[in-house]
Amino acid sequence: MYRSFSMGPLNGIKILDLTSMVSGPLAATILGDQGADVIKVEPIHGEQLRHLGEPHNGVPASFFSCNRNKKSLAVDLKQQSGKDILWKLIDSADVLLQNFRPGAMARMGFAESDVRQRNKKIIYVSISGFGNKGPFAHKRVYDPIIQGLSGATDIQADRNTGRPNMFRIILADKVSAMTAAQAVSSALFYRERNGQGQHIELSMLDATLAFFWPEGMTGLTFAEKETDVKKTFSSIDLIYETQDGYITISVISDKEWSGICKVLKCEELIQDERFATSAARVVNAQERKEITGKEIAKWNSEEILERFQIEGVPSAPLLDRMELMDHEQIIANQTILRDIYEGFGEVRQARPAATFEKTPSQIIRPAPKLGEHGKEILDNLDIGREEQKRLSKEGKVIILE
Repeated sequence: MYRSFSMGPLNGIKILDLTSMVSGPLAATILGDQGADVIKVEPIHGEQLRHLGEPHNGVPASFFSCNRNKKSLAVDLKQQSGKDILWKLIDSADVLLQNFRPGAMARMGFAESDVRQRNKKIIYVSISGFGNKGPFAHKRVYDPIIQGLSGATDIQADRNTGRPNMFRIILADKVSAMTAAQAVSSALFYRERNGQGQHIELSMLDATLAFFWPEGMTGLTFAEKETDVKKTFSSIDLIYETQDGYITISVISDKEWSGICKVLKCEELIQDERFATSAARVVNAQERKEITGKEIAKWNSEEILERFQIEGVPSAPLLDRMELMDHEQIIANQTILRDIYEGFGEVRQARPAATFEKTPSQIIRPAPKLGEHGKEILDNLDIGREEQKRLSKEGKVIILE
């Protein structure tokens, strides 16, 4: 049995998730973790992420992680009967999220202005790749396309060859999801104060650029002092090889620099003009890394990390993804949750990162099978069983018995 009730801060908020893939679904999942009641409205064949990856109990791992804490309604929105069902859901919803290409919702009959006529207090969220203006507005988009346009591949470029590289995660999708979830919470707060819903428009390109800007675009911030960002931005590539593996250290303050010099028995570098100040250490970062790297290579990981700890030097081992689940810090924080779900066995998920003292986030149910909650949702809309059977037989909705 799954826990059926959450005491999260968004308890009582009803969300319609019409999104697919990652940017929208993950945003809705974050809100669901925080207590919102999320209905995932999918096409009859299921959204695209259901079909990517090896399924377990009918659900791929990525889909599970992006769609836990939701109920699934599979309905054909091309049919009038499907549209009628969605309108009934809209009437009582607090939030609607959609990430179709600009104009698609209007063609379906659910433009923001039309939805607002039915439900004036709704928070209507439109997530797109590039916004609704400009030459790319109507292009199809996935995460790598945004990485290409946002400067991500320049930030990740090989510092020796200059060859662009991508982040090996769907960074733009997930940054957009977190941005959307935060925006929804702010809009709900405004509505609580002023009683008004509103339209939130968010593009993956805008969200990713905003995410990169603080340190990734320092050379572009002051127009009168514009500099080549490739020279001013030092990638955080602080990986050092030891005798038996790899570690990372990050030194900012003078005290930390003094600490690393003491551990490596290079005290003469403390006052070396190339490294004596934080600014100098940034300018001469590559030289600093080469000098310290040669010394670090003489030690084994465990011993040098212990010495860095004593001297207050920020440092850590480089864990691979199999090792991290058993690391003492991750265990101490209970960062990885392990729950048993019928049909899935043990399922591991990262705990919702924000811990609320009075209204804890919870994972109360696994990602749903396609149409798993169709009967429950239609019952709540007062759609009779005979009508449900008819709609199911005609392929307009999925009803699992």
